[in-house]
Amino acid sequence: MFEIGYGSEGEILCSGRLDAAQCAKALSFLDEIADTRTLDFSGLEYISSAGLGILLKTQKRLAESGAALKISNVSHHIYDVFRYSGFNSIFDIEAKQ
Repeated sequence: MFEIGYGSEGEILCSGRLDAAQCAKALSFLDEIADTRTLDFSGLEYISSAGLGILLKTQKRLAESGAALKISNVSHHIYDVFRYSGFNSIFDIEAKQ
């Protein structure tokens, strides 16, 4: 199960598992944003390579207009996925405290 939606301060809350089965839902939501946004991953348990691809596609689209995705509250496990894939150099990531 994967959920995505806006938090009270305009951040995008992601929870559950972002895998290939959930990519259409994530892409549909992320395609609607046009400015810099923070993705709050405090509730995200898992991200697959397909999920990483959705984030990369969104980041590239936003970069064309000078915007970007920022990612906050990333668990150590998910940060390792970003680090091993090299995505930690593409995204501004803040680890979970």
